[in-house]
Amino acid sequence: MADRRPVWAMPDWVPTRIREALPDGWELQVVDEETDGSGDGAARVSEGLLDKVRGAEAYFGYGVPAELLRAGSSLGWVHSGAAGVGSSLSSAMLASPVLFTNSAGIHAIPMSETVLAIILFFGRGLDLAVASQHRKAWDKEPFYGADSPLRELSETTIGVVGFGGIGREVARRVLALGGHVLALKRTRPRPTDARLEPVVGGQASGERLEVLHGDAGRRRLLWESDVIVLAAPETASTRGILDAPALASMRDGAVVVNVARGRLLDEGALVAELRSGRLRGAGLDVFAREPLPPEDPLWSLPNVLITPHVSAVTRGFWRRESDLICENIRRYVRGEPLLNLVDKHAGY
Repeated sequence: MADRRPVWAMPDWVPTRIREALPDGWELQVVDEETDGSGDGAARVSEGLLDKVRGAEAYFGYGVPAELLRAGSSLGWVHSGAAGVGSSLSSAMLASPVLFTNSAGIHAIPMSETVLAIILFFGRGLDLAVASQHRKAWDKEPFYGADSPLRELSETTIGVVGFGGIGREVARRVLALGGHVLALKRTRPRPTDARLEPVVGGQASGERLEVLHGDAGRRRLLWESDVIVLAAPETASTRGILDAPALASMRDGAVVVNVARGRLLDEGALVAELRSGRLRGAGLDVFAREPLPPEDPLWSLPNVLITPHVSAVTRGFWRRESDLICENIRRYVRGEPLLNLVDKHAGY
């Protein structure tokens, strides 16, 4: 897990903490080879790593390539430091009885704060201010006009597609600031889904959170939301969930935010809606093709905010990641259910 990116570099205290969590007779081997934890994790492995995996009981890394899984025939548990698992769900993984956990939720706090920043960026007209600043123009008219796009969060409904770790953290922050949330999840809602612990100093959500399900819930979310946030994993059922018909059914002046995966969204259809002026704007951190090519029209649209797949960047990752690893070590040796166990066939 020696990520090549300095902000993600593993601190020296992490292996020490993991060793302290191991039961007697267990050994931790740290592989110092540089790796890449972006996206779903590493797509290749070295011979040195394969040698260490042979005979191992557990593996921690960024992604789980099929080659590694085949070499580690004694593996009982593999863990990915990435939240996405798409590149790890090889035929070898699907056929293997190995337990597979990921880091879903570990990135939820920084990603939800990025989402909140994008919501406020458009809600308070900061895109208008940036455009005026570039022209060196003291221009109040876009703020004062009858069609001024400024709104308060308490007057805003945020639609969250995907109510896992990221979606729930987005909801908590929006609710803490007085907003309303419609959350769409794949499975039928439970009564407890609508009861979120408030952020520190915040108030309980009360009646401002509704959890939706199915086609009827999806249609309602599209029609009623002022902002739609994509926070779901990419699976066969979520790919293209915000396609041209879905975008066309959104209310006028709505904003699209995508911090999930690029292929959840029809980018061409989004460009058409943004160019027409019907949609207020879009904040995009992920794209169908990355890096986003220079010729892509999204770059030149004034009502688009682009970040280069960095919504999860934080210096708090290793504290939460080591908590998860150590707790799951305790559970694994006791034969208890693991946290963040991936449903290999559901795709997350």
